[in-house]
Amino acid sequence: MAEMPEAILWDMDGTLVDTEPYWMNAERELVASFGGVWTDELAHQLVGNPLVVSAQMIREKSPVTLPDEEIVDTLLESVIRQMHEHIPWRPGAAELLKEAVAQGIPNALVTMSYESFARVMVDELPTGTFGAVVTGDVVEHGKPHPQPYLVAAEALGVDPSHCLAVEDSPTGARSAVAAGARTIAVPHIVDVPDEVGAVKVATLAGETIESLWSRTTQS
Repeated sequence: MAEMPEAILWDMDGTLVDTEPYWMNAERELVASFGGVWTDELAHQLVGNPLVVSAQMIREKSPVTLPDEEIVDTLLESVIRQMHEHIPWRPGAAELLKEAVAQGIPNALVTMSYESFARVMVDELPTGTFGAVVTGDVVEHGKPHPQPYLVAAEALGVDPSHCLAVEDSPTGARSAVAAGARTIAVPHIVDVPDEVGAVKVATLAGETIESLWSRTTQS
């Protein structure tokens, strides 16, 4: 096994940036506007899901009656507004991304958020930071299906098994593992069960690309 990955495939929400509280705020505001209450327990059930799936769950478990796409648009508008105010990097994430760029390791962003939202973060970074951006509105099958990670690896021209994937949710980790990527899970809002097959770390702070890759090759 090579000492370093050929590419790094990054989840966005909860992994690179701590946007889950932004999504939860947006969900609470939407449900409250229809006279309902959105609990933390319900919000946690949406973590890592494709946005359309989350929209369906909101409509099923709250008084919200909007069509799926209107729910998605409403949530996106709220979260994009919050992101423009402040990009909340997760500990160690920005440093690792910069390290990968400095070492010439290609990066891909693999998120179930839509392109309009991912673009807010991508545009804040130096041009070329990500060689590929795969979003939930460009794949037929969202996480936990392997397609998002397979599409990302193909876009970078690498074998998924030679890639390091970094995730925070069970849904995302299952997607990366199913695609054959060496997967690091950094649980944030919800835990990632051991049976998912990812190597868990408590934080990315203090890690290097080499140390993360080494963890996956020793598992």
